[in-house]
Order: sequence, then C-alpha cells, then structure tokens
Amino acid sequence: MRIEPRQILQDSETKITIVWSDESKSEFDALQLRRACPCAKCVDEWTGEKILKDEQIDQKLKIEDIKLVGRYALNILFSDGHETGIYSFKYLYELSKESED
Repeated sequence: MRIEPRQILQDSETKITIVWSDESKSEFDALQLRRACPCAKCVDEWTGEKILKDEQIDQKLKIEDIKLVGRYALNILFSDGHETGIYSFKYLYELSKESED
C-alpha cells in the first residue's frame, strides 16, 4: 500500500503537519527538516555521508515557502535561503517514523 499525504498544513513559521492516507499524522519543525535535507549540498551523493553540520543551522530557522513537486514530494524554502532539497513523501513518512522511535 502506498502512503500519500491527505493534508499538508503549515501550522506556523516553523512547523508543518502532514496527515497521511493511513490516518497517521506527522509533525515536523524547520530545524528537523533542514538537518535532514537530502540534497547534494547537504549529503554526499556518492557516499551518502551527511555534509551539513547541525551547528551550522540558525536555531531561529523558519519555513518561508512550501511547494509541491509533482505528486511525490515537497520543496521547502528556508529562511537561510536553502531551497534545493526535494523531500519525497516516502522520505518524510520514514523520517517521521524514525523520530517516533
């Protein structure tokens, strides 16, 4: 069964909530999403090693814009100007389940 978002809400400048097709709900904050950015500037494409250092991120980071990428992902513009990450719905769902553990 493919899990897809039913609803994507920007609750505040720093929070996003996604309600999934399995009725579960995931809440993300800007820092969590920025730290988990999967783009080539943040993660080495060849090794999968994280390049971005958590301490480089402004603790007052905000989400300035969210855009749908087709029917499979979100693109997020952060207040630090970063916007190259494509967060697939599958990745976001898995990320939310990891944070529950």
